[in-house]
Amino acid sequence: MPQDKIVIRGAREHNLKNINVTIPRDKLVVITGLSGSGKSSLAFDTIFAEGQRRYVESLSAYARQFLDKMEKPDVDHIDGLSPAISIDQKGATHNPRSTVGTVTEIYDYLRLLYARIGHQHCPQCGREVTRQTLQQIVDAVLSLQEGTRIMLLAPLVQGRKGEYKNIFDDMRRAGYVRIRVDGTVYDLSDEIELDKQKKHTIEVVVDRLIIRKGRKEEQDGASGASESPLKRVAERPALYDVNAPVDTHIDEDGEREPSLVSILHEDVDPAFRQRLTDSLETTLKLGNGVVLVSVVDGEEILFSERAACVYDGISLPEIAPRSFSFNSPHGACPACTGLGTQMEIDPELVVTHPELSIAQGAIAPYSKVVNNSQWHGAILEALAQRYDFNLDTPWRDLSKEQQHKILYGTKDELTIHYTPQHGRTRTYSVHFEGVLASLDKRYKETSSEMIREEIESYMSARICPVCHGARLKPETLAVTIGGRNIVQVTQLSINMAQRYFSELEIDHEVDAAPLPLVTVKSNGHTKKKRNPNLHEVSSQENLLGDPMAKIDTNGPLVLGTLTERERFIARQVLKEIRARLQFLLDVGLDYLTLNRAAMSLSGGEAQRIRLATQIGSGLMGVLYILDEPSIGLHQRDNERLIRTLTRLRNLGNTLLVVEHDEDTMRSADYIIDIGPGAGEHGGHVVAEGTYEQIVDNLKSVTGDYLSGRKRIVTPQERREGNGKSLVIRGAKENNLKDVTVEVPLGKFVAVTGVSGSGKSTLITDILYRKLSHTFFRSHDKPGQHEGIDGLEHLDKVIDIDQSPIGRTPRSNPATYTNAFTAIRELFAQVPESRIRGYTAGRFSFNVKGGRCEACKGEGIVKIEMNFLPDVYVPCEVCKGKRYNREALDIHYKGKSIADVLDMTIEEATEFFANVPSIHNKMKTLNDVGLGYMRLGQPATTLSGGEAQRVKLATELSRRATGRTMYILDEPTTGLHFADVDRLLQVLQRLVDAGNSLVVIEHNLDVIKSADCLIDLGPEGGDAGGNIIAQGTPEEVAENEQSYTGHFLKRMFIEEAARANANAQTAKTDTISV
Repeated sequence: MPQDKIVIRGAREHNLKNINVTIPRDKLVVITGLSGSGKSSLAFDTIFAEGQRRYVESLSAYARQFLDKMEKPDVDHIDGLSPAISIDQKGATHNPRSTVGTVTEIYDYLRLLYARIGHQHCPQCGREVTRQTLQQIVDAVLSLQEGTRIMLLAPLVQGRKGEYKNIFDDMRRAGYVRIRVDGTVYDLSDEIELDKQKKHTIEVVVDRLIIRKGRKEEQDGASGASESPLKRVAERPALYDVNAPVDTHIDEDGEREPSLVSILHEDVDPAFRQRLTDSLETTLKLGNGVVLVSVVDGEEILFSERAACVYDGISLPEIAPRSFSFNSPHGACPACTGLGTQMEIDPELVVTHPELSIAQGAIAPYSKVVNNSQWHGAILEALAQRYDFNLDTPWRDLSKEQQHKILYGTKDELTIHYTPQHGRTRTYSVHFEGVLASLDKRYKETSSEMIREEIESYMSARICPVCHGARLKPETLAVTIGGRNIVQVTQLSINMAQRYFSELEIDHEVDAAPLPLVTVKSNGHTKKKRNPNLHEVSSQENLLGDPMAKIDTNGPLVLGTLTERERFIARQVLKEIRARLQFLLDVGLDYLTLNRAAMSLSGGEAQRIRLATQIGSGLMGVLYILDEPSIGLHQRDNERLIRTLTRLRNLGNTLLVVEHDEDTMRSADYIIDIGPGAGEHGGHVVAEGTYEQIVDNLKSVTGDYLSGRKRIVTPQERREGNGKSLVIRGAKENNLKDVTVEVPLGKFVAVTGVSGSGKSTLITDILYRKLSHTFFRSHDKPGQHEGIDGLEHLDKVIDIDQSPIGRTPRSNPATYTNAFTAIRELFAQVPESRIRGYTAGRFSFNVKGGRCEACKGEGIVKIEMNFLPDVYVPCEVCKGKRYNREALDIHYKGKSIADVLDMTIEEATEFFANVPSIHNKMKTLNDVGLGYMRLGQPATTLSGGEAQRVKLATELSRRATGRTMYILDEPTTGLHFADVDRLLQVLQRLVDAGNSLVVIEHNLDVIKSADCLIDLGPEGGDAGGNIIAQGTPEEVAENEQSYTGHFLKRMFIEEAARANANAQTAKTDTISV
């Protein structure tokens, strides 16, 4: 009998209270509840961990030694468990080489596509380069109209200076009669004089022919004979394509008919074919594999047996998938090794304090040099004397020329008077290379890691000057499909890329010739040539144009069409590419570009990419466990995500989603509500069932908010602010369209818009980095903008993001908030500590003294079991307490230092009620909803949302100046409705203290609570980057162009209807009484 349920019995992991849960299989199941209630403990630490453990245990002992070891979760048993796949919020790789294209494997298919059907061009002139056999060249020439007069030319010299008398003599001795120089045919019996100061192109005439296609008996036949297929084909221009299938030919109307090749094999005069073959073979030998077929009074066609451009003398390598990889030396730009950027000394980071003089330290790396190094001081003094400036003059008051001389050096000799520490003054003449070159030279030559790290702080990433950010070699960028190279395709958004590959398979009206028609001038006239000679085209002209030029999405994306052969080869590859692009569209990532760095993706974006990859795998019978996939999604895109989740379920999979989003809960087949509170107050199954059953359950806090019994109240009044504002002018970074926006101060400002509309670019990349650079001299350069007015109204900026509060288990909330310092000092003041002479350092688990040396203060010891899972056991000496016996002997109010670290924040708030320095920090942590968290909980176990709230609490506990701007990016991540309500109260407190608050957010409860909204859009990616609406939530709700306004208006209408219904109910109750 098939198992239709996953049954969990006795789950006790973390704060779970020995719960029993039954989860229906092949359904979309949502686990919800307050932050810290035990949702992740059930979904990830119990169900997923057991699924992974069972899979690993099923492998051989040999295979298991190469896999991560997994401990058995604290659960009695789980039945009906499927293979489990976890898709969590963790960001994508930090590898700078990873992109959206590489992570989704789309780029791998692109590399294969370009290697198989790409058209190679010369990277210098842009002419197409094709490799052809002698037989193909013969067939191509025979495809010309009958009676066509041609010359077979062997290129000898291409665009080089000289008289070349030896070449003319060699050709005469070899028996050749004619030679063409710079487009003019000369008789070799004449004396040819060339200007040796000019560039010349020389080709020898090997043969002159008239195309004959019919057999001799056919040519002598009666004039009234029926027209042969050959004559019919020959009387119209042939469309020859060396890549076309040999058994078909496409006529001018697009109809398929027997190819010229097959006809020629049967009907061409054998004697003429043999002569043509012999002549071409001779020409190819003489021209080093290249032959030029010149049609008299017509075009010229170049053929080559090798992939080389005869005009520029460039041989091109054979293209393969690795040729398009920026992670392989075969394709990567050698200058930047495929990164697209190079680290260079940045003048803006070198001169960090332009208001200071050089003597005062305006030049950061020389701030100590001027005072301590007599040699550098002597050079700068000589420079000042030579170019008439003073070392005590502020840097910003120096002229541009003087600043340039200091930074970039001078070619003039400087006379230096140098007095060493022990010796007499000597005079030297030196060339000053400049501060930047001096630092760069020292960086490359030093063997000191400390000096390298110091100089690296004055460096920033600049676009590679060789590849201009393309990451690939020039010859790779010269390979095109549909007129576009691989970099141009990866610059497209997912949406536009899907359109490009759709258009690629549609027939376009294009010239089927192997090379583009180019306008050239000859004897005062202009005409079109398919392959112009070098002397006819400017050496600066590249037929391909700029390989890094972005595709104009308002015009045609594809500039050519695929041949039948290319379509056959690319059919399966294109199918895979388009399918993967569609999966990304389905999860709301249409605004991303394929070349977007993976390390720049948010946790939500990275998670949805992994979700799209799983959909593409087409697996069935799998248990997928997702952690808030709606993070970072605008309400408009939620529906697409939900369709994706249901599609994954309909494949025959079970989806277990940890989520707080109301739309997702409405679409779920089953909901499990964990609670009722957080931490020790949670861990119970409060309610389970359908959406309707949860709404009707009076014990469920989730049901209270879903039903409207509880709600986050919309503020009745909006703050007026302090009348001051910041004005960001001319923001052009990423997709921002030269926008100017006013950010009012003293208000709660929410920045909204669909995913990819430019919110983070405007606030984080431009506003925060500019403020950080101004106030703290940060090395992070702000995004492109003209300027920001009003900076004088602020004195501090704080960005509270979701990055970890520590990278090691030794970091915890107590250490991050500095509360642990006060706790250690408190324990050091206990009378017993003072008698023993203990200081605060005695109570640190990071240094020798009070920590347990057996486990180095970690409390656990890892025992390696080779191919069996590693075993972590409590330290036998300290029993997991981290401290030695002497430190644990000291008690404050009956608790040891280890007992305090094991307290929840809620307990610690009460315990330290009489110690303000600790109590205030605990209270703010409790206020932001972290009362369930333990003081000593390792930082590595905190979610992004929890880490962000720890940072927020830390800032709240500090004394506010009233002139601080706080910037938060999606602070509601991981928060339940009740948690959002509590967070909003905290944020409103920040603004009430006179501070300014800017929040990037999609949560409508937060948006409606703001004083002012700045809405960007209208779409994501290139279609975004504009200010759509600005004003109060009520004003934005009336803006018909705003997606945010649309959903706000709907929320306001629903709230009004609910309020009226409640009023009517209350009125009815009163009447009945």
